[in-house]
Amino acid sequence: MNNPIQWLSYGETNTGQVRSINQDAYTNIPDKQLWAVADGMGGHKSGEIASQAIISALKQLTAAKNIGMTVKRIYLELEKVNQSLIDMAVDSSEDEIIGSTAVILIARNRHCVYLWSGDSRVYLFRNGHLEQISHDHSNINMLLERGVSLEEAETYPYAQSLTHAIGAETSLYLDAQMQEVKDNDIFLLCSDGLNKEITDIEIENMLKTVSIEQLVPKLIELTLQRGARDNVTIVLAKATGVETD
Repeated sequence: MNNPIQWLSYGETNTGQVRSINQDAYTNIPDKQLWAVADGMGGHKSGEIASQAIISALKQLTAAKNIGMTVKRIYLELEKVNQSLIDMAVDSSEDEIIGSTAVILIARNRHCVYLWSGDSRVYLFRNGHLEQISHDHSNINMLLERGVSLEEAETYPYAQSLTHAIGAETSLYLDAQMQEVKDNDIFLLCSDGLNKEITDIEIENMLKTVSIEQLVPKLIELTLQRGARDNVTIVLAKATGVETD
């Protein structure tokens, strides 16, 4: 009988140095092999409501043994959240979108699925190399994919605007990808408050040199040292005991 894969995971959120309220939320449930980060958008408290609604729905999720069925359940639950946020915005006198980005990771045996909407990210650290395995749902990323240079893309109107987010569209939009899990893989989920202050190569170097127990607080600390213009949230999940072929 194969030994079960062990997951070691950590999560932390911080309001940062500029914002007065934390509109980020996260969940870290290694027993369910479920991790997520949500980054709210909207007015003073609306973003907080949206991110908390997403995380609350995921925490209450009953995971299936089959990873495909679990993904389907996530879609169904977040479709409900999406509609409730749209209804809330319609009823609001503020005439604003009540929405949130989301990035979710679920694992079963030697496979995982990551789902996302917006520009919260999931990275994979494997064999000493860090790779962003999601792609940002943003206008600037869309321009970059079309071959526009970063310098030029940054000058476009609404370059930083999101192209997708939960609560921002009448139909839920979630990207999903499957990934085989290998021994000592580390998945890093984050809101954009991290990558606004710290480069991917800096995160990679810290993954090489800092113990996994200390990595999340060290990344938060460095973000704060650099001004933390936004809320920042990080969830880290490491797989061990994965048998090699």
